[in-house]
Amino acid sequence: MTDHLDDRNILDEIRAVKKRLKTKLLILAHHYQRSEIVDIADFRGDSFGLSQKAAADKAAQFIVFCGVHFMAESAAILCQPHQSVQIPALEAGCWMADMADNQAVKRAWEDVATIVDEGSVMPIVYMNSDAELKAFCGRQGGTVCTSSNAPAAFRWALSQREKIFFFPDEHLGRNTGNQMGIQPDEMIVWNPEEPLGGNTAESIKGAKVILWEGYCLVHTRFREDHVMKMRKRFPEARVVVHPECTQEVVALADAVGSTSFIVKYVENAPPDTTIIVGTEINLINRLALEFPDKKVLDLHYSLCPNMFKISPDKLLRTLEHIGQVNRVEVPEAIRADARMALDRMLDLAP
Repeated sequence: MTDHLDDRNILDEIRAVKKRLKTKLLILAHHYQRSEIVDIADFRGDSFGLSQKAAADKAAQFIVFCGVHFMAESAAILCQPHQSVQIPALEAGCWMADMADNQAVKRAWEDVATIVDEGSVMPIVYMNSDAELKAFCGRQGGTVCTSSNAPAAFRWALSQREKIFFFPDEHLGRNTGNQMGIQPDEMIVWNPEEPLGGNTAESIKGAKVILWEGYCLVHTRFREDHVMKMRKRFPEARVVVHPECTQEVVALADAVGSTSFIVKYVENAPPDTTIIVGTEINLINRLALEFPDKKVLDLHYSLCPNMFKISPDKLLRTLEHIGQVNRVEVPEAIRADARMALDRMLDLAP
């Protein structure tokens, strides 16, 4: 049906389905989605905020998640038994999530346990990961975090155990550790391709935070010279970046925070402020349109092609087959353990 419709008609058809299903349908859209998707969704947000919505909404029978696969998978873990979760594009994955698989993390965990007491290490898995890793953390007493509540997760972990094993994003982990005053020599990087992750037994014993060697391709595109060039062009500007950027870029910024933080930062800035933003381009372009009294510029063009795989025609096709196509389901054994880790996350204050 969607093959013969233009974009305007597709959006009209989506609105018609929403009107027909009313509260039975909940469409969630991540901030990095294209504007047509964000505008037609019921809620927009970062992965933490959307997880809260998925967990709190009891009325919806159908949850359609416009984001990448790990987000829809988390919604499937948190949803009620009567709810189904669908994603308009099953192929919308995440490079970072693919950098840490369950078997590699388990091997690393066992290696660390040969050096230090396993009970002294708290695993924290970033939301950008698959359900099996969330389940692993759940079984080990750990939690999930997002860029919104990573500091809260670190504080919680260190109040209970001596060390944190954080995966899969090295940069979010390092920036969070820096923010909390953890010393650089107390943070080590674990390369899964090397014996002991490329570390010595002594460095593992001395580490407070073990960081998995993973990264976001969108946010590591930003470099120090991008910041310096933009500051030279706009000396009065404020620079705000995402904590998945390298620590060198973060050190040059005026502020750092999650996508929701960045939205609020732009919203709260005085009129006529120039704000240079280091995150995904779809969000930056939308902020520039929503706040015309401010000059909102991208630090450097960086598109997430996986987020961009969600299109209006794919969303309409999903709605035409509501509850049937592109369902995201998690085996119950994995779901139960992953739910423990996600519930701990939701209990943490950002």
